[in-house]
Amino acid sequence: MACQANFTGASGWAWTTASDIAGNATATCQSRIIADKDAEAPRTAQVAIPQDTNPPKKELRREMRRLVKTLHHGSPMVLQLLRDWLAGQPRVATISAYAPLPGEVDVTPLVMEFPHLRWVFPRVEGNALVLYRISDPASDLEPGAFDIREPKADLPVVDLFHVDAFLCPGLAFDEYGGRLGRGRGFYDRLLEHARGDAVKVGVCHKEQLVPHTYGEAHDVVMDRVISG
Repeated sequence: MACQANFTGASGWAWTTASDIAGNATATCQSRIIADKDAEAPRTAQVAIPQDTNPPKKELRREMRRLVKTLHHGSPMVLQLLRDWLAGQPRVATISAYAPLPGEVDVTPLVMEFPHLRWVFPRVEGNALVLYRISDPASDLEPGAFDIREPKADLPVVDLFHVDAFLCPGLAFDEYGGRLGRGRGFYDRLLEHARGDAVKVGVCHKEQLVPHTYGEAHDVVMDRVISG
C-alpha cells in the first residue's frame, strides 16, 4: 500500500487517498498534519516533540542505517505517487532530485518521463551542494563524493533561487515532516537557503517512516512526505 502524507493544515489528522499499484485498488492512508504553511514560524524551527519516549537521534540514525541497507532502490508505488504529484504541480518548472544511495528510492526514471521540467541534481563541492542541470541521468551523472552519482562538472549550474521543488532523500521521516539525514548536514544547509515557497518533498520507503526524527533547530522540515 502506498501512502502520501501531507503537512499543510492545522494540527490534527488528515486523510489522503492513494492508488495501490500492485492490486489496482484504492487505499486510504492516515497522516499527521503539523502546521499551516502560511504560519509565521520559520520552517527550520525546532519541532516540540517529547523525547523521553523515543531513542536519541544518534541511536535512531544507527538503526536506520542498518535498516536502509536491507531495502531496494525500486519502488513502483512511490514513483507512481510522485508522477501523480508532479502532474498536479503546474507551477513547478525546475525541480531538484537526487541519485540514490543503496536502499534509497530511485527517482531518476522521472527525469526522462518529465522532460519538460528542468531537472537539477546536487554535486558536493566543499561543504556545500551545488545544483547542476541534467537531461539524462545515464550520461550526465558520474561517480562522486561518498560514492554518490552526481552531475559532471561541465554541466550548467542552476541558481538555488530558480528551484521550485526539492525531492529529498533521507534515512527516516516522521509524521511532523521531520527528516533524519546522514549527519553531514548537506541538505539542511542547501534547503535553508531555498526560496520560501519552494516545496520540500521527502521521499522514502514505508519502512523509513518513524514516530519522530528527534528534530533539532537546524533541521529543515519537509512540506510533504511521499512513501510506499
